[in-house]
Amino acid sequence: MNIIGISCFYHDSAASLIRNGEIISAVQEERFTRIKHDASFPFNSIKYCLNSENLNWSNIDAFVFYEKPFIKFERLLETYLQKAPYGFKSFKLAMPLWVKEKIFQRQLILKNLHLIDNNYSIKDKIFFTDHHHSHAASAFYPSPFNEAVVLNMDGVGEWTTTSVYLGKNNSLNLKKEINFPHSLGLLYSSFTYFLGFKINNGEYKIMGLAPYGEPKYSELIKKHIIDIKSDGSFKLNQKYFNYSTGLTMTNKKFSELFKMNVRKNNESLKQKHMDVAASIQLVLEEIILLITKNLYNEYGNKNLCLAGGVALNCVANGKILKQKLFKNLWVQPAAGDAGGSLGAALAIYYEYFKKKRIIKKNDSMKNSYLGPSFSNIEIKKFLDKKKIKYKFENERNLISSVASSLSKGKIIGWFQNKMEFGPRALGNRSIISDPRSNEMQKNLNLKIKFRESFRPFAPIVLKEKVSKWFSFNGSSPYMLLVSHIKNEKKLKVEEKKYKGLQKLYLKRSRIPAVTHVDYSARIQTLTKKNNLIYKLLKKFDEITKCPVLVNTSFNVKDEPIVCSPMDAYKCFMKTGLDILVLGNYIIDKKKSDIILK
Repeated sequence: MNIIGISCFYHDSAASLIRNGEIISAVQEERFTRIKHDASFPFNSIKYCLNSENLNWSNIDAFVFYEKPFIKFERLLETYLQKAPYGFKSFKLAMPLWVKEKIFQRQLILKNLHLIDNNYSIKDKIFFTDHHHSHAASAFYPSPFNEAVVLNMDGVGEWTTTSVYLGKNNSLNLKKEINFPHSLGLLYSSFTYFLGFKINNGEYKIMGLAPYGEPKYSELIKKHIIDIKSDGSFKLNQKYFNYSTGLTMTNKKFSELFKMNVRKNNESLKQKHMDVAASIQLVLEEIILLITKNLYNEYGNKNLCLAGGVALNCVANGKILKQKLFKNLWVQPAAGDAGGSLGAALAIYYEYFKKKRIIKKNDSMKNSYLGPSFSNIEIKKFLDKKKIKYKFENERNLISSVASSLSKGKIIGWFQNKMEFGPRALGNRSIISDPRSNEMQKNLNLKIKFRESFRPFAPIVLKEKVSKWFSFNGSSPYMLLVSHIKNEKKLKVEEKKYKGLQKLYLKRSRIPAVTHVDYSARIQTLTKKNNLIYKLLKKFDEITKCPVLVNTSFNVKDEPIVCSPMDAYKCFMKTGLDILVLGNYIIDKKKSDIILK
């Protein structure tokens, strides 16, 4: 049985293919179109899912959309009616698109699917799931648990913004929910907007900026903006927000409360911006810890699964682990809307078709390596066609050569096997470098990624040696947990002499390039299942006695992660990368002068 899940029309469109419950492929549309967070119908993603397995519509048993548009339309209408006459401008902009297309989404999906293949009738094969049910299914069904509490937190689905499910075998039961406009995702996005970053894109920046500030405004937030109950449930004071029916996230009263205007994109970051970031991050963590504590006490289950965009806040995830209530935590690596495509397909397979669930020991996400891959034959064909100079190495020599280059401070674009699904590069579409360099973070941010200097970089570390370098002794294959550098690896720093971004370039540990200002690090642990990147790190450890590398996504600011050899080469040539590794082919920047448009 083949099922295709689809998410689109808001942000991070994607398609996923499952066969008899096994996850075969999953990919975001942005990787093909090169439009960051592309919201359009995922034509390319669906075609990839089909072509990679030589399928056509006759082979597909169900197409599942990740939410129910009629319920979402109901929420929009009710919200506008409650706020009338305010929000008319926003209403006037939104309604024509809904009336013309979105409300008749079954027909729209059918029409778009027929543009891909019009040879078979598929109108009886289209299904819909609730947005949060899709999130819950994406978190529970690929997890290694037979039973679990599932917590979903995001901006908003149809009505729901926070939900709790109990998962058992091949079923999910909704137990609790909080509805729009009360939303942790929209709260955090409001601060993202207020601090001058793009919503649905800049939330990571708030998390990265927070350690440079002090949470001076956390009590102000809790007194005026959000009412938090003892079980973690909450209510947002809507007089400070504009997102329900307006064209901005916050309003004038929000700015007056903080005695500060919305930061403009080109305005320099001040200490107050950092303090506000620290404050909202602390409040978010407090709420999540209250929720998870209450869920543990109420249900007594040892397993917790997370999904929804807020589950990408790896600092909060690390705090959940530190709480030591739930014995096991599993976070869907594509926790946002892209992962909804996978959850939708899994939900229909297990709950509508009533299929038996087979649980894998670690999980069934295949390290999230679920996207397109390119063989050495395809890579050579591309290089020869574009007349790009290269050197081919067998695997052993490739590993030795690249590890040696890394140990000498070279920054490398690393392109191997199947592309990752979700927002993190996990070793197949990565930029890698030596974490021991004191200049590496600055160079990567300013010369390679072209992004804000304060953004931290993540370490990849051999799982068998993680506890020697970090206060962590578990598994973090998807870079979704934060821990701290071991005390013996730290260096003494005169912290009090510095404020804000002045703290940025202090050498805090033996691996300064991946040590954040608060000595934290977003860890990815590698095992033999990670194949080539694991072997490379082993070799680097042999040379340097350091089982850690810097790993960041192979892209630049405002561009998606690279998908094809062409994408990788273009990114390589317009950045300060020293070496590009495509499969077994090594391209040296010093010997490359071909510029591709």
